[in-house]
Amino acid sequence: MDPGVEGENGLWSGEELDLDAYLARIGYEAERDGELAPDLRTLTALHRAHVRAVPFENLDVALGRPVPLDLKSLQAKLVERRRGGYCYEQNSLFAAVLERIGFTVAARGARNRSRGATLPPVTHALLVVTIEHEQWLADVGFGWQGPLEPVPLGDGARVEQSGWTFGTVVEDEGIHVLRSLRPEGWTDLYAFSPQTLYPGDFTVMNHYSSSHPQSRFLGQVVAQRPGADERRALVRDTLTTVRTDGVVEERAVPVDELIATLESRFGIELDDEERTGLERMHPAGH
Repeated sequence: MDPGVEGENGLWSGEELDLDAYLARIGYEAERDGELAPDLRTLTALHRAHVRAVPFENLDVALGRPVPLDLKSLQAKLVERRRGGYCYEQNSLFAAVLERIGFTVAARGARNRSRGATLPPVTHALLVVTIEHEQWLADVGFGWQGPLEPVPLGDGARVEQSGWTFGTVVEDEGIHVLRSLRPEGWTDLYAFSPQTLYPGDFTVMNHYSSSHPQSRFLGQVVAQRPGADERRALVRDTLTTVRTDGVVEERAVPVDELIATLESRFGIELDDEERTGLERMHPAGH
């Protein structure tokens, strides 16, 4: 059977994926990193390579552009143009990759808890991968706070990833919570139910995040990158860096440094129209 149509019958269009181009984009080399197989080693290596290579960013939303989620558009933007994207784009592409290789992959929708105690809508998209009857959270689209590698799904599970520690707990109604261990203690990142979501659900969530007036992605530049040594986030004109020891550094990015910061610190390749539009959005550019 073609691995692109195994399990979910091509739900994520894995059979249409240019796998070689994707692997080149994330810097995955079979001779060095191992041959692809639907196992934990491959999932871990792909996950780590993806978050290292493909930045989290909302620049199309900020510029008022549509955010298509079909595989052809995702490949053109994230792979060929070497741009980044936010959760729906990143995890839709990653789901297609995993499906193509033969993994059993399903989507989930989460409530973001990283910004306080409010009860936000379900707007974050993530993946759950089943390997030998064990489930692993795979999320290449949560930005700078997200995991570098898959996280086991289990009550009290805990993993250390290059100095960053993540864990999962299970609450009432089977709600799973992804947490991050920080100097002040455990912090909830997001919570999700075991309900399976589908590409159409991502489309609905994407519509809210890319166009609703209350979406935090509208009207401001957001670029983020998790890393082994440090994690970076640019929101509007503030660049924040967090290291494994908990030290946080913030600095303002003036308008004449915005594009260089996006390109050098986040690896986002922009064309002239995008550069001009983003500079106009800078607080100093109004």
